[in-house]
Amino acid sequence: MFRHLLGNACIGLLLIAAALLIGIMGYHHYEVMSWTDAFLNASMILSGMGPAATMMSTGGKIFAGCYALFSGLIFIAIMALVFTPIIHAFFRKIHLESARNIHHGTTPP
Repeated sequence: MFRHLLGNACIGLLLIAAALLIGIMGYHHYEVMSWTDAFLNASMILSGMGPAATMMSTGGKIFAGCYALFSGLIFIAIMALVFTPIIHAFFRKIHLESARNIHHGTTPP
């Protein structure tokens, strides 16, 4: 289980890095922000804190809206990816205990 958890956590970190890179590049391109300001805005949106700066251009506003929607979905997907091994192990244990009780003719309380 720990190997799967570690593997999924690494994939999750790579997805976070990729999503952050998309945000940095978008803010740098559409709002002509410095790299540090683009990093700040992308990381604030990706973490769910909200934008750090007001978007001035139409392209920047459209990108910010799309990136905010993308960030919400990627957060849910990464949480599902990371917690899948834990939930799978939990349900597997419940299923094995239930099968063992049925096999031995006992019923759970």
